[in-house]
Amino acid sequence: MGTLEEKNCTVATQFILMGFTDGSKLQVIYFVLFLVIYVITLVGNLGMIILIRISSRLHTPMYFFLCNLSVVDICYSSVVTPKMLANFLAQSKAISYSGCLVQLYFFIIWLSSECLLLAVMAYDRYVAICKPLLYSAVMSHKVCVPLLASSYCTSFMSAMITACLISRLTYCGSNFINHFFCDTPPLLALSSSDSSIAENIISILAGFTSVSSLLIILFSYLYILGAILRIHSVEGRHKAFNTCASHLTAVTMFYGTLIFTYLRPNTSYSLGQDQVASVFYTVVIPMLNPLIYSLRNKEVKDALRRSLGRGFLFPLL
Repeated sequence: MGTLEEKNCTVATQFILMGFTDGSKLQVIYFVLFLVIYVITLVGNLGMIILIRISSRLHTPMYFFLCNLSVVDICYSSVVTPKMLANFLAQSKAISYSGCLVQLYFFIIWLSSECLLLAVMAYDRYVAICKPLLYSAVMSHKVCVPLLASSYCTSFMSAMITACLISRLTYCGSNFINHFFCDTPPLLALSSSDSSIAENIISILAGFTSVSSLLIILFSYLYILGAILRIHSVEGRHKAFNTCASHLTAVTMFYGTLIFTYLRPNTSYSLGQDQVASVFYTVVIPMLNPLIYSLRNKEVKDALRRSLGRGFLFPLL
């Protein structure tokens, strides 16, 4: 009987992204706010990429990964924010079925890449602090490039499997997505067919990516903490801690919202809570990352002063 109902139903060819509010005044306020945040995100991350490229002192594995983190932040913020900004001012908040899947696919790619990059950066800090004499050999260019490539390849595969599973679900009746972009929890909740298998597989994929990378980060910092405690001088401990303070701040913010959003049952999905968390890791964190790594990093601040003194970054200001 369920199959007959699915055959007789009208399959959705587009979705309506409900966003945050129907109030026209608030829509304009949200548009201005998120436009400013998005511009700061682009300028900050592009500035970080250019600064790392032109500063020879920043040509190290740590900043190689940080440069790629800025690329990922630009990409996954750009997957969501432009459409969200357009919807604030548009009367029709529709997105085509294929457009929704494409947005979901690329969002998962860059979100997963951020998880794995943060794990690789934690491993880099572990080697730098716990094995300083072997750092150049362990984190050579021949090692860094495969680590980066494997992070991207894993993300591409995870996104492909998730998008394929979502595309096999049936969407009949209501096509209103209670979110500001196409994400897996609201799409699974909206499906009119049995989504339990897809939900379980997607949860396993998301859990593998986030939990495995989080474990790498936790174990890396446990070893780092042990190494710092063995340093006798207060100045030495402070210097060692400063080398990973920025990364630890970024990890705490990112994984806090990510775990809250994805690593829980679909039945506990809450529109308000998920939207706040999603805004934080899709819009706010990509803006904060370059600020965190520049304001809390002496090498970046010194490189920025030298670059500004030579006029390299004046076109960006």
